Amino acid sequence: MNLLSLAKKTKYDKRMFEHRRMINRNGFFDPLNAAVSNKIINQLGNNEPTSILDAGCGEGSHLTEIQEKLFRKTTNSLLAVGIDLSKEGISSAAAEYSNAIWCVADIANCPFANHRFDFILNILSPANYSEFKRLIADESMVIKVIPERDYLKELRDIFYEGSEKQVYSNEMTLDHFSEHFELTDVENVRYQVNLGESSIKPLLGMTPLSWGTTTERLRKIQEMKLQQVTMDFKILIGKK
Repeated sequence: MNLLSLAKKTKYDKRMFEHRRMINRNGFFDPLNAAVSNKIINQLGNNEPTSILDAGCGEGSHLTEIQEKLFRKTTNSLLAVGIDLSKEGISSAAAEYSNAIWCVADIANCPFANHRFDFILNILSPANYSEFKRLIADESMVIKVIPERDYLKELRDIFYEGSEKQVYSNEMTLDHFSEHFELTDVENVRYQVNLGESSIKPLLGMTPLSWGTTTERLRKIQEMKLQQVTMDFKILIGKK
């Protein structure tokens, strides 16, 4: 479903979303998705209908994995909606996953009624907090996931060696979130994933870290045969 009045270009193409899905299916985000699911489960009332918006859902992998975990652990009826500015991402999500509503839409101008959602997810994606405040129901929860210092550190060390981007800081993002919502909980999720040879290409292809890198440099990085990669996140829980 396309709810944009005007098409907007993004840097996220079909191949990047395919790579993201492959990485998700290979379990790279399983501990993160499990942690987010538990946050939702701990907030749910018994058998109450629940609505979740994934703002910036990409190709839909995170929302789908979280939704499946909720189906297994709760009896609540669940409405799941994913929106993204990328038509490629939403087309990919709609083709692969049928248990949610997928919409091409701008998170800065969401086409939904006030106080419509019990949970808003914003996972490794830009945010619009004024819209989130409008959309979230009273006493409900915004769950934002941001990279921590060591997220994909092994790749960052290669791509940004010797530059200021080699060391990542999320302090400004954390402060900005806290300015708009009451920060009620923070959880760090850090683990390492073993890299099989078939995982390296999609891992490089799914991250903006590789934007602007030459094909030759990407080939050389693949030939380095990294053994592990670090996944490092901070989950922010906010209420208005």
